[in-house]
Amino acid sequence: MGEYLHENEVGMALRTILFDLDGTLLPMDQDEFVKGYFKLLAQKLAPHGYEAKALINAVWAGTAAMIQNDGSQSNESAFWKRFAAVLGDKVYGDKILFEDFYANEFGMAKQFCGSNPAAAETVKVLKDKGFQLALATNPIFPTIATEQRIAWAGLHPTDFALYTTYENASYSKPNPAYYQQILDKLGTRAEDCLMVGNDTTDDTAPEKLGMQVFLLTDCLINEKNKDISGYPQGSFADLMAYVEQQEKE
Repeated sequence: MGEYLHENEVGMALRTILFDLDGTLLPMDQDEFVKGYFKLLAQKLAPHGYEAKALINAVWAGTAAMIQNDGSQSNESAFWKRFAAVLGDKVYGDKILFEDFYANEFGMAKQFCGSNPAAAETVKVLKDKGFQLALATNPIFPTIATEQRIAWAGLHPTDFALYTTYENASYSKPNPAYYQQILDKLGTRAEDCLMVGNDTTDDTAPEKLGMQVFLLTDCLINEKNKDISGYPQGSFADLMAYVEQQEKE
């Protein structure tokens, strides 16, 4: 891994930094968040004829469709097609209920997240330094939900040149094509970018394109017990030290 990183440092001019959101800029226990989020969603939709277990299973099916998306449609379209295939076309007529949920009750899911002022401060410092910043959060949420999660982290959507949502993306992590789509929209090269994330599978995928990766270890997810000794890693302070070192080289 060390050799791989060294090879890709050649000719690198760090200009763009991509951040993951959940577990990176926004501290959380992912399982706790998902459990709380689904409970809120089920409570919202129960009066409209949605049984909790069937609803959650259908959401997972729709999520799988977004993860498997091959770029032929938006993640939004992939989700709703699979969701409707499981629960029936009546869900299209209830789409307004889901939109209302994300505009209102979803805000209560903030209680299932932590807070780290160093996240927002790091973004501010890097932005002031002139780096182009993008939010590479897995695009399985609608814009309205993504913007709320950005706010929970003490940030604003305008802090980023781009933030991915299920409306504007047609791939998902860990597909390298997801990252390539971001590069294309930003008009930049993988070699000039750094991906900062906490998931050793999802957030290391762009190295296949030649992008460098920094693993934020505060809420590290390493389900496959991957050897991460070759990656630059640590806290936000460690990230800043790494970026400053890159600037000197």
